[in-house]
Amino acid sequence: MSTLSYDATGAARQAHEQHLPALLEDRIATRIFAKDHTLWGPDAEQESAVRLGWVEAATVSQPLVGDILELRDALKAEGVTRIVLCGMGGSSLAPEVIAGTAGVELTVLDSTDPEQVSAAVADRLAETAIVVSSKSGSTVETDSQRRIFEQAFTDAGIDAKSRIIIVTDPGSPLDKASREAGYRAVFNADPNVGGRFSALTAFGLVPCGLAGVDIQAFLDEAEEAAEILNEDSEDNIGLALGTALGGTTPLRNKIVIAEDGSGIVGFADWAEQLIAESTGKLGTGVLPVVAGPASPEATLGAPDVLVIRLVAADADVQLGENEVAIAGGLATQMMVWEFATAVAGRLLGINPFDQPDVEAAKIAARGLLDAQPEPTPANFTDGAIEVRGGAWLGDAATAAEAVGALLAELGPDNYLSVQAYFDRLAYASFEGVRDELAAVSGRPVTFGWGPRFLHSTGQFHKGGPAIGVFLQVTAASAADLAIPDRPFTFGELISAQAAGDAQVLSEHGRPVLRLHLTDRAAGVKQLQELVTSLAGQAASSTES
Repeated sequence: MSTLSYDATGAARQAHEQHLPALLEDRIATRIFAKDHTLWGPDAEQESAVRLGWVEAATVSQPLVGDILELRDALKAEGVTRIVLCGMGGSSLAPEVIAGTAGVELTVLDSTDPEQVSAAVADRLAETAIVVSSKSGSTVETDSQRRIFEQAFTDAGIDAKSRIIIVTDPGSPLDKASREAGYRAVFNADPNVGGRFSALTAFGLVPCGLAGVDIQAFLDEAEEAAEILNEDSEDNIGLALGTALGGTTPLRNKIVIAEDGSGIVGFADWAEQLIAESTGKLGTGVLPVVAGPASPEATLGAPDVLVIRLVAADADVQLGENEVAIAGGLATQMMVWEFATAVAGRLLGINPFDQPDVEAAKIAARGLLDAQPEPTPANFTDGAIEVRGGAWLGDAATAAEAVGALLAELGPDNYLSVQAYFDRLAYASFEGVRDELAAVSGRPVTFGWGPRFLHSTGQFHKGGPAIGVFLQVTAASAADLAIPDRPFTFGELISAQAAGDAQVLSEHGRPVLRLHLTDRAAGVKQLQELVTSLAGQAASSTES
């Protein structure tokens, strides 16, 4: 197994010292691995009873390896070397990290943006097979992505059925329909594993294995990690991390996760969903903040912030106050963080396996798709940016003033959430506004690409503590894209998803600033320059 190490200072170390005796006395580690569904209280028992399969996923999934590799070799023999994953949430985040860390190409399509979807369909179609991953089988995003690829294959004279692989729960609507349709392969995952805990199931293994990852070695490493975690020992790093996540007093509910030399590509994005969706409910929870080692939050020193650095195994790390450093291979880390999240749920007094508030935005989006209402009129337009906001906008007359008014809503316990509903691959540089806004505001800032974050931090935004302030950015498309046999387009779908989430957030009393870019390239440039200017003004003010 890869070297696993852990160190902590300040509040994280104190939390470990405070909670470890009770965790050991109650045999929490061995009871989790024994799938004791009573650990999270009576209200959680029904859900927990069918959500603990992840503890043995590394072993249960071993029989899948042969079938996945056999299919990979067959596809290669047919000249199919590009794998596209159509999935959302845990179905896409884990494979993206696994493939990225292994240096293997895997195209992850977790968007309904017309331009991102069009680009994915247009690239090397003759060499492409798609993996459609959906636990429930009813996810609108993945259904729409499957439809557009199936049509594209057919239009190109390719047998679509031979290029479509399905991963779903046994007996789901997608399972039944796919077998009847005669798709190339249908892989069933363990139904007793929730989506965000599914990295070591078929949802993580099928797309990565087909793309070329050594999934046997990945599972073997995870099995060894599980053996170590399944010990009621004071040296159990999973228990230590769990106390850091959910046991600080007072609770440090902004967890800044900074990649700092671990070599694991995108791990914090995966951990973000795992923690936010698992803990953000009943008005409590901890918010993961994906950041870099030198991001403003990493040196903020705020009383509600804890910094966790992902480091190399042999790194000589000098920790600041209230920091954690953790090292380990990817499969090991995934097991540790899943286990720690379950421990944190017990300490927080919540059920880490449900997501009661995720559905609200989906319902609102479906309602808007059905009703097709006229867009809410803009408060005003500034260049390529239409501005929409609440009474808190005051007399703001420019986009810069609107952003300033939103930042003024931030209090000492708040965080800012930036939500961008457009092509995350073509406009990846836009994420740079996150650090700048953190520097301007002096508060933690999260950045989410829509609609994928709706399956991730979206649960915390609505179910966690009412401390979020939201900047939503949508963008016009040069061309829309029809969804075969559906009464709406991809452009209409992503617009409804954005508007639906903004509606639910507003109903929860959260401030939401909506910026719509009427020209995508020009609007992104204008907004980036606006934020950079604000950051420069803030820096000058600090220096003077």
